[in-house]
Amino acid sequence: MGEKKVVEALVSGGQATAGPPLGPALGPLGVNVPAIVAKINELTADFSGVKVPVKISVDIETKEFEVEVGTPPTVALIVKELGVEKGSGNPKAEKIGNLTMEQVKKIAKVKLGQSYAKTLKSAVLEVLGTCVSMGVTVEGKDPKEVQSEVKKGFYDDLLREET
Repeated sequence: MGEKKVVEALVSGGQATAGPPLGPALGPLGVNVPAIVAKINELTADFSGVKVPVKISVDIETKEFEVEVGTPPTVALIVKELGVEKGSGNPKAEKIGNLTMEQVKKIAKVKLGQSYAKTLKSAVLEVLGTCVSMGVTVEGKDPKEVQSEVKKGFYDDLLREET
C-alpha cells in the first residue's frame, strides 16, 4: 500500500451522491467517484434518512479505496425510529414521541460497539438518557423512570445478552 489520503464526510444514509461533500473531495484524487458513492450507499442503506459519518481511505498510487462507516449519533437513530424530523425544542413540556423498550434495545445494540457502554444494559441507559433530552417517552413513561426500572432489573429478561 502506498501513500493514503483519507476523506471524512457526513452523508445521508443510502443517499450519497457524487456532488458535495464527496465529489469535490474525491475528484482530485483521480478515483472512480461513482464506485465509491455506490459502495457508501450500499454500506449505509440501513440508515436511510439519517446522517452517517463515513471515512474513505484512498491509495494515491493504485487508486484502491476502503470505506468505513461510523455509527450515526443516538439522536439520529431515535429520530429515525420515531419517524419524526428532530428532537423537541422544549423536552420538559413538549413530547415528540414514545419508544418501546424493544426499540430502545434496538438502538442500544447499534450503539454498543461505538459507545463507552460495556453491556447492553448500560447502552440502554445511555439511549434513555438521550430520550430525556429529546422529549421522548419510553413505554409511555418518563425515560428517567424507565432508567430507574432498568437499574432495578425490571427489564433484565429483555436485555439479556444474546450469545
